[in-house]
Amino acid sequence: MDKKDIQGFENAALAEHLLQQIRRESRHPVRLMEVCGTHTMAVFRAGIRSLLPETIRLISGPGCPVCVTAQEEIDTFLAMAREEDVIITTFGDLMRVPGTHTSLQQERANGRNIRVVYSPLGALELAVKNPGRKVVFLGVGFETTAPTVAAVILEAEKQKTQNFFVVAAHKRVPPALEALLQSEAVKIDGFLLPGHVSVIIGKKAYTPVMEAHPVPGVICGFEPTDILQGILMLVRQAESGAATLQNAYSRVVNEDGNPKAMGILHRVFEPEDAAWRGLGVIPKSGLKIREAFSRFDARKAIPVTVPESPPPRGCACGQVLTGVLSPPQCALFRKRCTPEDPVGPCMVSSEGTCAAYFRYHMD
Repeated sequence: MDKKDIQGFENAALAEHLLQQIRRESRHPVRLMEVCGTHTMAVFRAGIRSLLPETIRLISGPGCPVCVTAQEEIDTFLAMAREEDVIITTFGDLMRVPGTHTSLQQERANGRNIRVVYSPLGALELAVKNPGRKVVFLGVGFETTAPTVAAVILEAEKQKTQNFFVVAAHKRVPPALEALLQSEAVKIDGFLLPGHVSVIIGKKAYTPVMEAHPVPGVICGFEPTDILQGILMLVRQAESGAATLQNAYSRVVNEDGNPKAMGILHRVFEPEDAAWRGLGVIPKSGLKIREAFSRFDARKAIPVTVPESPPPRGCACGQVLTGVLSPPQCALFRKRCTPEDPVGPCMVSSEGTCAAYFRYHMD
C-alpha cells in the first residue's frame, strides 16, 4: 500500500491498519453497496475504491433523494410551478433536474416564481410575507429531513397560515432495501447502511428487512476510517458466513433512533406506496400527509395532471441507482450527459453517483 494514498485521511495510522486488515481477511469476491449518497461521495473523495483489494467491489445504491425522485414527480413539480399565483420553494439540487420537457431552472428563467430555500421554515416565512400567493415547498428526502418538514407543517397549523403547502415526496429507506433484496437483477453481499437516516430511525428499524433477508448490514459514519471500519466488518461477516446487523456508528446512532423526531414525523405523515426511479413502485416506501393535515397538501390544493412520464431516453440513472450498471456503462456518460448539461438526476445532484464518477475521473 502506498502511504501517500492515505495522507489526506484524518487518521492515517488507523486507515493503514484497517486497510491491512481488509486486505488480509478478504479472500472471496463480495459486492458491497453503500446505500447513502453521502457515503458515495465520501468514498470517491477519499479514493477508497482504489485502495481496496480486487475481491471487494463497492456499488452505489439509491441513497440520493433527488436521484430516486420519480420522473412523474418532477413533472408534477413543474406543472405546479406553471400555475398562477404559485411560488415554488425547493432545495438547490432540484433546480437543474430535467423533467420530461423542462426543469425548474428553465421555468424560473421563463418567469415562473421559483425560489431556493435552505429549510422548509424559509418557505413558511415566505408564505407569511406573501399572503396572496400559494407557497409550495417541495418535500424531497428521506427520514432525515421528513421530521423537519413535519415540524414546519405543525408550525403552519399553529400560526393558522392559509397559503403554505407541501408536496410530500419523501421516501423511506428500509422498504427500498427490501426491494433491492427481492430484485433478481441486483446481487448484494452486504450493505453499508446510512448514518444520517439511522440517527433518526435507529438500528432496529432495519431488523425486519435483515431478518427476512440474511444479508450483512453495518451502519457506519462518513469519515474515511468510519467507512473502512464498516467495510472490514462486512468482510468479516461475509467470510464467516454470518449475516447480522451491526452498528459501527454507535457514537451517534442508537437502537431506537430519535423518538421525538419520529413522533413528529408519524403525527403528520403516514406511509404510502411510492414510485422510485429505477426501482418502480415500492409498497409503503413513501410518506403522505395525513388527513388531519390535508389542507397543507399541495397535491390537493393545487391539483395538476401530468401525462405519462418516461425516463429520459438513453439515460441509465435507474440502473445506476440499483447497482446494475456503473455510470461509465451508460452510453450518455461524459458524452451527452455532463454536469453542465445533465440528462438525468444522477449527474445533477451533489450526491449523485454519475456526478461523483465524473468529478473524480473514475474509469
